[in-house]
Amino acid sequence: MLDFLQSISKEVYVFVVSMLPIFELRAAIPIGAALDMNIFECFIISVLGNLLPIPFILIFIKKIIEYMSVSKIKLFNKVSNFLIKKADKRSDKVNKYSLLGLFIFVAIPLPGTGAWTGALIASLMEMRFKKALLSISAGVLVAGAVMCAASYGVVSFLKIFA
Repeated sequence: MLDFLQSISKEVYVFVVSMLPIFELRAAIPIGAALDMNIFECFIISVLGNLLPIPFILIFIKKIIEYMSVSKIKLFNKVSNFLIKKADKRSDKVNKYSLLGLFIFVAIPLPGTGAWTGALIASLMEMRFKKALLSISAGVLVAGAVMCAASYGVVSFLKIFA
């Protein structure tokens, strides 16, 4: 396993991490900075990786959750209930301001926010696909810029004292 991980380029590693729920840009960009990637390359790769799953989430997640909620498999029921509760808990902030709220929700790189949760909320709120995708994309760009500034700033600071 270790040989496999060492054979993966840092670009692929950052791309894959940025696609993962929970981690997204909040983990991918600091990893890219720690791996000494060029800031612009890291930003572009992370943003593209973070955005890749979003159209699929917007299109399919509601149907998947509906299927899971009526499944005879208890784990599916628990996961669907968890996702619905998570979206409901966060949707008040988004619902109040609609697309601007969705943008702000995705743009602030804090735990529990991000493109995946934003797409889940948009889908469950039945927002229009194009508008939700545009709002989420703009939020990802801002979150990426914030994470680059923070991550590369910290790395530069640490290099001074190394």
